[in-house]
Order: sequence, then structure tokens, then C-alpha cells
Amino acid sequence: MIDPRGPRFAAAVTTAVMVVVLLTGSGWLALAQAAVFALTATRPRLGTYGLVYRTLLAPRLGPPAELEPLAPFRFAQAVGFVFATVATLGYLLGSSVTGAVAAGFALAAAFLNAAFGLCLGCEMFLAYRRLVGRPMTVRVPAA
Repeated sequence: MIDPRGPRFAAAVTTAVMVVVLLTGSGWLALAQAAVFALTATRPRLGTYGLVYRTLLAPRLGPPAELEPLAPFRFAQAVGFVFATVATLGYLLGSSVTGAVAAGFALAAAFLNAAFGLCLGCEMFLAYRRLVGRPMTVRVPAA
């Protein structure tokens, strides 16, 4: 279980990064974001933005009121990795339209999570679990 404020912080940072990617057309920055997504999807405790949140912000905020399961977050990071990778390949291989479209999708998803707490990847994961008859509890009160 994780503090849901951490992923929202990560989404805010991702939003800023993807805005810069779109403004500059930097495939290298998109690659750096893809690496962050990959690390966070495979080893959530080592994710760059999560480390910053847990080290600098969480101690000042106090305990969360609710906790969320880790699996939807990991899936969302994997989906972000796919979009950031497509953006990277688009920009670095000369297809700026492909790069911009993929970066735009990643930006939209990150912004929705940062601004409204709507994690599209998490919702996709939860919808899949309901579809296969294995729904999961989304949030539980923190102890």
C-alpha cells in the first residue's frame, strides 16, 4: 500500500517534464522520463520522484488519511513508459509528430493525475481486474 500523495507529486513533476519535452522537442529528455517510468514500474521504492516525495515532502505532511494498492500505480508507470518511449523514438528518429503526439498523451495523463487525482493507468488496471472477475479495493483508511 502506498501514500496516494506520492504518485500525485510524481505526476506533477512528470507534467512539468513533458511540457518541456513538447516545447523543446527533446528526445533525450523524453528518454530520461522513460527511464524514470521504467525504474518506478519495476522498483517503486527506487523511483526518482517518489524518493524526493518521501524524503522532502512526506515528513512535513504527516501520515496519509488513506492508502492505495501498489499494483495499479506500477501498471500506470508501465503505460507511461510506453508513451515516453514512443515519444523518445519519435523525436530521436526524426518523426517529431509521433514524438509530440506520444508526449502529449503522457502529458495529458500526468496532468489529470496531478490536478484531479485521476490516474488513467490505474483506472485501466482496475477496469481490467473487474473485467476478469478479480476486483480490488481501491483505497483503505490508513492505520
